[in-house]
Amino acid sequence: MRVLLAHNRYTQPSGEDVAFAAEAALLRRHGHEVIEFTRDNAAVEDLGRLALLAHTVWSRQSYRELREVVADNRVEVAHFHNTLPLISPAGLVAAKAAGAATVQTLHNYRLLCPSAVLFRQGRPCHDCLGRRFALPGVRHACYRGSRGATAAVATMTAVHRLLKTWDRKVDRYIALTESGRRRFIEGGLPAAKLAVKGNFLADDPGAGAGGGGFALFAGRLAPEKGLDTLLRAWRVIGRRLPLQILGDGPLAERVRTEARTTEGVEWLGSRPRDEVLRKMGEAALVVVPSEWEEPFGLVVIEAFAKGTPVVAAAIGALPSLVDEGRSGFLFPAGDAEALTARVEEFLGLGETGDRLRAAARAAFAERHTAEVNYRRLMAVYEAARAQAGAR
Repeated sequence: MRVLLAHNRYTQPSGEDVAFAAEAALLRRHGHEVIEFTRDNAAVEDLGRLALLAHTVWSRQSYRELREVVADNRVEVAHFHNTLPLISPAGLVAAKAAGAATVQTLHNYRLLCPSAVLFRQGRPCHDCLGRRFALPGVRHACYRGSRGATAAVATMTAVHRLLKTWDRKVDRYIALTESGRRRFIEGGLPAAKLAVKGNFLADDPGAGAGGGGFALFAGRLAPEKGLDTLLRAWRVIGRRLPLQILGDGPLAERVRTEARTTEGVEWLGSRPRDEVLRKMGEAALVVVPSEWEEPFGLVVIEAFAKGTPVVAAAIGALPSLVDEGRSGFLFPAGDAEALTARVEEFLGLGETGDRLRAAARAAFAERHTAEVNYRRLMAVYEAARAQAGAR
């Protein structure tokens, strides 16, 4: 099968970038011909506001180039990851016009919410859900703190809703979990086209020893990731279990200050992925305190691959990944006292906590390996081809 993978890379490396690379490696490993069509957000700096708006809604350049690439390579399936802003939905239209079946992975909630996270002012927000135009998001400048940038994203989704791009030009959507699938159906995407297939790791990094004696947070330092809840909890338990924080983002200065003033909190900044995985294997546990509806949570399966249990907020997809009391613990999102209690409960297990490490590793082997994911991906591709053929 000849597959085109399309992705607009982020300025800061993200889980979506990792998922894109993993899927490309997986397909090549199984003998498929893979053509990568990528754009990089670093190029946005060279565009004026009007040019960026035009690219966001309809990139003529991406349409022209993608249609040519798909046709010249006789691509059978065109699989899109992130298209904002430089590929745009024009890429979907181009691939369809050139004869390919089209698949779109829904890594975030961009089609339902300009900020993509369904989160505003420290709490989940559904004000734009189901609206033809995301006016509340524009009013609150939800994307990058800019009404203009938010309006550009809202215009993109509204225009293509009007043109029925989301209905007619996508043969199959991939939601990462069942909870995400339900949210997208609520937001107006066609239920019959929504399949469920989670993320995975292209290579098994192997279990770690877990003897480091610290907890780990790894991710973007942003409000929706629950940093405030995490730091409030570690003011109480930092003396008993040190916390290492890996990552960068808009709350970096806040984390830097907290690391200077709170015993047991250390900020290590952004590190290469292989070092992040090594740290996960050394950690006693990984903490995922998100306060937005995580569509998946790649950090959870990375921790499981290293045999490290997870303490996670019970929101979005996280409860479907963490088996309570088996591979980790759950707590109400935003509740620092509950997070503290769950960590204390883990510390009270002593040596019996090793069973959580074994269960975490088993969860990865059963659900999130490359081979398990490959079978699910092929089922989605075949369904997309059947849909395209029927049309």
